[in-house]
Amino acid sequence: MKYLFPLLLMACVSLSFIANHQDSTVGQNIPQTTMENDSVLRHVVLFKFKDSTSETDIAKVQDAFSALPTKIPEIAGYEWGLNNSPEGLEKGFTHCFFLTFKSEEDRATYLPHPDHKAFGEVLGPHLDDVLVIDYWTK
Repeated sequence: MKYLFPLLLMACVSLSFIANHQDSTVGQNIPQTTMENDSVLRHVVLFKFKDSTSETDIAKVQDAFSALPTKIPEIAGYEWGLNNSPEGLEKGFTHCFFLTFKSEEDRATYLPHPDHKAFGEVLGPHLDDVLVIDYWTK
């Protein structure tokens, strides 16, 4: 019984947020995947390495990914980092690579690019899981 009030409160707040969000977008034409003139396409890649992967092999993967912007001119921006979130929600993903493209065409050139494929050969034996999310932003 002592948990009923907090659960009901959370449900009300959630429903209120959803209702307000839906109301604010009614009648608006919000493009989901189209490029605007001042927008960039972000390509976020998260890696979870196999437990058996050595630090040396992880460093080789990091170096190989970091070399891609010098080999593939369509990559407009690049950064990477290690997870340091205190929330404990990383589900084993430790590395985040963040690429920026100016267009979907640039991303389409990058994905099958021979240097990107060669990177996949370096990564493949050590990869336990990968998560990729792309989105447009200003």
